[in-house]
Amino acid sequence: MRRAGLGEGGPPGNYVASGHSLYEEENEHLQEGLRAKVNALKHISVDIGNEIKYQNKMLGEMDSDFDSTGGLLGATIGRLKLISRGSQTKVYCYMLLFALFVFIVLYWVIKLR
Repeated sequence: MRRAGLGEGGPPGNYVASGHSLYEEENEHLQEGLRAKVNALKHISVDIGNEIKYQNKMLGEMDSDFDSTGGLLGATIGRLKLISRGSQTKVYCYMLLFALFVFIVLYWVIKLR
């Protein structure tokens, strides 16, 4: 009977002649490829972890920046409420001065073109 490349008259257990070493070589080659892919995945996962740490740090910094900006806006709104409680003539005067400032800046920008 001929099976897996065994000759009929060959000695039993002769794996070289049977092609067993070819299968071992192919398995080793596939193991090398698999090992390379696993290493690539490991490096990618480490890079993802580093990126996540960096993004978390950046989000923490943004959170503190937004908190400080919220405090600044709260103080500004408080001042605006204080101004609005005052006499109405001051509010109209401030609005008129602001509108005048905006028109002067727009005129200056248009004139420079």
